[in-house]
Order: sequence, then C-alpha cells, then structure tokens
Amino acid sequence: MAARKKDAELHRRLTHGELLQLKRWNTPTVCNGWEKITRHDAAREGFNLEETHDFMPHLGSMAGYAVTAVIEPGNPRHPADNPQGWCEYWHYIGSLPGPKIVVMQDLDKPKTFGAAWGEVNASIHRALGCVGVIVDGAIRDLDEMNHAGFKALARRLCVSHAHAHPVRWNCPVTVFGRRVEPGQLIHADKHGFLVIPPEDEARLLEAVCFMDNNECNTLISAGRSSSGLTTAQALARLDQAAADFVRAADEKFTPAPRTRRPAGARPQCR
Repeated sequence: MAARKKDAELHRRLTHGELLQLKRWNTPTVCNGWEKITRHDAAREGFNLEETHDFMPHLGSMAGYAVTAVIEPGNPRHPADNPQGWCEYWHYIGSLPGPKIVVMQDLDKPKTFGAAWGEVNASIHRALGCVGVIVDGAIRDLDEMNHAGFKALARRLCVSHAHAHPVRWNCPVTVFGRRVEPGQLIHADKHGFLVIPPEDEARLLEAVCFMDNNECNTLISAGRSSSGLTTAQALARLDQAAADFVRAADEKFTPAPRTRRPAGARPQCR
C-alpha cells in the first residue's frame, strides 16, 4: 500500500494552479530546477535541439500538456483522403483536459508550402483549452493570432495555408529535434521549450522555486552588491556565494548519477 501511494505521488500530474505558478518563470529557470531532480542527461535531453522563433514573446511563458498532430501542407492527397480530418482532430483536442499546448510536426520540413496556423485555428484552439502551439513549420495571420492571445513557436511566417490538413494525431512527433509524446508536460518561451519526463513532474515546481531562490540568495545578490568593493573583495564575496549556492543545492537534492558533483566543486558559470 505504501509503495503504491509513493508511486502515485511520484507520477502525480500538476494542477492548473501549479501550472500557473510554473508559468511565472522563464524556461531556462524551469530547466535549472529540472536538472536537479532528473536522472536524464540534462545537457542533451528535454529541450529543443534546433532554433525556435517565438512570434509572441510579449505573451510570456506557456505551460501545458502536449496534444500532438502531424501535417503536410504541400501534399493535396490528405484533404481528399479524409475530408473530415479537421473536425475529427478538433474533437480529439476537445476530449482532453487543459491547459494544452499543441505540438505539430510539419512533414514538408525543411521546405515550407503552407501554414496550418492563423486566426481561425488560433481562435478554435483557444476555445478548446489550448494556450499555444509549437510547430516546426509556419504560421500566418500574426496580428490576428496575437489578438486571440494564442502563443506560437514556429520556424517562420508564410502567406498560404496550401493543403494544411491533419494527417494523424495523438501520436509521437518530432519537432525542432525533440521527440514529444502526447500528454507530456511542456514549458516554452522565447528561449525554446522543455519537455518534462512524467516521473519528474511531481517535484518540478518545488525544485524550480528552490533553485530560483537559491540563486537570488547567493550568486545574484553577491553579483549585484559589489558597488564600492575592490576587485579582491568582490571576488571573495563571489567565492563565498558560490560555495553557499553549491552547499544549499547539495543539501536539498540528492544528485542524479549523471550529474553528481565532486566535493568542493564550484557551480558552472552562466
């Protein structure tokens, strides 16, 4: 019974309120917390490997659970094969709890023939509980998507929708070099996006909050309070702050095997 209870807690989904708290930080800050609790290689896994373009940076960060789809706007066969594809796909989106982030793979990549995303789909997906989209293709109607409050990370803008049509959905996709499974937690902003493994969800918010406070209480405060100090005094203060930062993190977290730090090691500069 105790083992089942512990397993359930480890795989607990975040509430909407917790996601709203997570949304207050930028994605690098969330990554700082995630790397302290994961057993994955935080230097290679989780984040986008190719450059993204955030066309609504003023909307801030977004956090939600992935709903996935594949498109191929350059292929006219798909609308003919399944004329009801959009309606069927929208019903899939509407069947799942939010907040949701659409993760859409464009099979035309690296070419771009058309966009599935504009004023219409932004408005529809907002009504269905989605907060934004990550698509490794194009978007259009940029001003109208902004007016809808729908965030988009994409490769580029384009003019046409071409033959944009859902090919398949609720399936694994690969966007910007990162594989995403339906239902995975995603945090995204102008820096890129982070895909959280299910086993790391339950501890994520606490880890992010702790590491953000840890930076503010040590390295950042030391760096911003050096006015009037000599270089030697400033360096001494930074050395002490670095030691305090490492000690606090090590006391809070059990280092994952791949990221275990030798005793006395300083944090990486950034």
